[in-house]
Amino acid sequence: MVLAAFYFLAFLGIVISPQKVGDELDEATNERMRQYAEEMQERMAQLLLEIEALEKQQSSMHMGALLLSATQYWQFWAWLGVILLNILIVWLLFRDLLRRVNRREEESSSSDDDQQNNNRNRFEERDEGRIFAERIQWPVQHLQINCQVMMSIVGDLLYITQRSLSNTYFPVLHPPIGVGSAFEGWTPSEEYNIVYRIFIPITAPRGHSFHLELGNEEELPSKNSRIRVELECTCAREQSFGNVLCFLHQPEEELRRNRELNLLQTLCTGSYLDVHKTSFWFQQMMKAAWKFLPESARHHVAVLPSRRSCKLRVFDVFDKIRFVEFIFGVQQGDSDIFLSSEKTDAIFTPDTVWPQSCTVAEMKFFQYIKAHAPQDSYHLRCMQLCARIVVGNDFTTYVLKTVVMHLLNTIPLERWCRREFLQRMDDIMQYLHCCIVEKRLDHFFLGNKEVPDKVTLHPDFLTSSPLNLFQHMAEDPNVHARALREFQELRDRLKRLNPLPSVARSSCGQSTKRSNH
Repeated sequence: MVLAAFYFLAFLGIVISPQKVGDELDEATNERMRQYAEEMQERMAQLLLEIEALEKQQSSMHMGALLLSATQYWQFWAWLGVILLNILIVWLLFRDLLRRVNRREEESSSSDDDQQNNNRNRFEERDEGRIFAERIQWPVQHLQINCQVMMSIVGDLLYITQRSLSNTYFPVLHPPIGVGSAFEGWTPSEEYNIVYRIFIPITAPRGHSFHLELGNEEELPSKNSRIRVELECTCAREQSFGNVLCFLHQPEEELRRNRELNLLQTLCTGSYLDVHKTSFWFQQMMKAAWKFLPESARHHVAVLPSRRSCKLRVFDVFDKIRFVEFIFGVQQGDSDIFLSSEKTDAIFTPDTVWPQSCTVAEMKFFQYIKAHAPQDSYHLRCMQLCARIVVGNDFTTYVLKTVVMHLLNTIPLERWCRREFLQRMDDIMQYLHCCIVEKRLDHFFLGNKEVPDKVTLHPDFLTSSPLNLFQHMAEDPNVHARALREFQELRDRLKRLNPLPSVARSSCGQSTKRSNH
């Protein structure tokens, strides 16, 4: 376009301003020049027309391309808008459909949801019981194994002691019986403070006999019982065996010459067996027998001072400490009731007093429960938790243990499983509360005809009236008021240990507290 304009202007310059050459040019030449200029003007005009036509054509082609491009872009956005609109419509329809379906399901399954919620709540309660049960400190995971180890060591000690006493006039030692919380399967102490209590039944040596004297037969178990020692004639045995000394009919000179000391001269005060003398004698026997055990090279034993038992502190090679306590007792007939060297609640107990004990009977009761309860029974964990919350409280572990024994004898054993742990703990607390309100908690063995046959009670226990362990509450209103406060403290301790929602509590009038008599 620019080049064409240049040529056009150059042509105009030549035509409009022709070179003046003078008059010597003739007319013919001028005419030819004029015709040539007109032809050139016509051609220039035609050229301009062609240029204009070409420009118009190019301009129309450019506009068409622009229009085509714009058209293509518009079609793209239009299709995109249609697609998005369809997607929106489909989504709205699908949402409405879901709402209708959900509304129908909610309306048709409202009763099913209520039932499922109830089932879920019951399951969560059982699961909470499991969680709470597993939270309980259970420091005696290997308690049974430890008891077996201690019984093995004690058995070896007693075997050596019995051999050394075979030809003497000291009490005869019988096979030991593991008693107390450790052998029952629970413990109120940490693992390093567990006391393994061993009950040693004793009988009179040859030439002697034991006679049990109950302090007050109307008040069982008797706290003022004594063991009277009598000499017996052994002349017939002396004639048969030749080496039996009769302390009744042997001349005093021969008795002094044989230097045989009878039991009345060694372990008795007057005619009655002395607890302190018996304990001291047994302590000396344990010290002497320990030296002959193979364990003496790997363990160290210290005899702790005690007037009514023999306490040992055993150190092993890992400096682990175990405490063993030997208690002595004389069996009452063929029963599981003994006159023992255990302490009483009195401030002072005379050395000739051997209180009546149900320790062996309690251990056999727990053995019976263990043999008949399901594998997943949590009754021992209930007892473990009771022993834990009662520490520092006026209520003793024996009171809680009595409550648990009553409930074990009342509630079916299959209901002491893990999923009902919270319910059983609630039963224990409710039973104790009812006993405090009524100021009465019956001794488990006295007058209880529902005691399992595995436990052999003395006939006096079966015919006796129930003993009220809360008699002091009935006699003193201040003691009763303090007991109610102490019970609230126990309940608060249990709540602090269990932050989970508790099961509903029953009232005193319901079947939680049932009499076994």
